[in-house]
Amino acid sequence: MTSREEHLSGGLYGLLIGDALGVPYEFHGPERIPPPETIEYTPPPGFDRAHDGVPPGTWSDDGAHALCLLDSLTHQKRLDCEDLGRRLVNWYDCGYLAVDGHVFDVGIQTRNALGRLRGGSPALLSGPDGERDNGNGSLMRVLPLALWHRGTDAALASDAMAQSRVTHGHLRSQVCCAVYCLWARRILEGAADPWTEAVATFRALYTEEFPARAELDAHVRPEDLTPGKGSGYVVDCLRSARDCVAQGRTFEEVVKAAIRLGHDTDTTAAVAGGIAGLQYGLKGIPHRWRSMLRGEELVEPLLARLLKSAP
Repeated sequence: MTSREEHLSGGLYGLLIGDALGVPYEFHGPERIPPPETIEYTPPPGFDRAHDGVPPGTWSDDGAHALCLLDSLTHQKRLDCEDLGRRLVNWYDCGYLAVDGHVFDVGIQTRNALGRLRGGSPALLSGPDGERDNGNGSLMRVLPLALWHRGTDAALASDAMAQSRVTHGHLRSQVCCAVYCLWARRILEGAADPWTEAVATFRALYTEEFPARAELDAHVRPEDLTPGKGSGYVVDCLRSARDCVAQGRTFEEVVKAAIRLGHDTDTTAAVAGGIAGLQYGLKGIPHRWRSMLRGEELVEPLLARLLKSAP
């Protein structure tokens, strides 16, 4: 496996493992999250785990949606939002790319968007686009786009924003997805300060006359160092991941820090874990988590197609 393949694999598995690790801790405030040394797929005795009955090592909607995007990209060989929308509907209706075919979690905006898609709405118009429709459901799945994409920064940012519209149509969600993908690309390129360089790239692409630039500066505020809170709000999720990646020195430290924030633990850990997996590579992910992740038979064919397309 080449160095690039090692990091691409780490990104995909980092997302899935972060998601699966965070599943049992979801909905708890930070004060109720166990200490870092006890955070595992199976919480310590006495912990009131979320999604009781879901086997340890199972990814949630985050991982399934990311795999839907990767499957679509590697089949269509381009971003096809209609195809992505159909796959997401199949996930919800039939358990497509969910472990055991079991769907046990879905966000409000995503559920509404999938209802519109099922009713015949064009994919690019299906995502709710109100001010309060800025959950992290499009951010949680977007990393495979950055892993797969071979186009320019402008094309990557544009595609990241387009895929968001399938479930989350507000410009703020679109901007967060674009910044995240540029961040991932800068990590793959070995940039000295990937977050800062990604933000600078976005600003160069979307100068002050663009609404996306106003959204970045007024609401995403990437230089704001207020600590993230691990919530389901897309801006907070992105900042929380930024903070965890900046503070952690290993993949394990990053994802455990994400879970320690509480609240939307699976998504925060998926978003942060994808970036940490890119940074530290597949070998940087603890073997115990890799070996106990369920659904390997769903991941490996998709990963093989991704790596085949890598230069």
